[in-house]
Amino acid sequence: MLSTEDDILRAAEGWRREGRAVALATVIETWGSAPRPVGSHLVIDGDSRFLGSVSGGCVEGEVITEALDVIADGRSRTLEFGVADETAWRAGLSCGGRIRVFVERID
Repeated sequence: MLSTEDDILRAAEGWRREGRAVALATVIETWGSAPRPVGSHLVIDGDSRFLGSVSGGCVEGEVITEALDVIADGRSRTLEFGVADETAWRAGLSCGGRIRVFVERID
């Protein structure tokens, strides 16, 4: 069962209190057929543990990789995956839509 968005945000807060390095990925825009709605979250820690979903699994690996870079350098990023994007096809986003995901470090 997928955790609620509130559960995911509480987990991010708890992980920070435990001293973990944490990034939060949030769906900020969708177009067409998108697996998760705007506002969906994925929280990632510095050891690649994660909770939540921004894409129903199809681009999560790419987002986690970028999140680890965000944790390391502190620079937020906006990622875009779409049906015409080679990265999206490689990651499995073949649903015919597009998503934009904002990834930020939580300090």
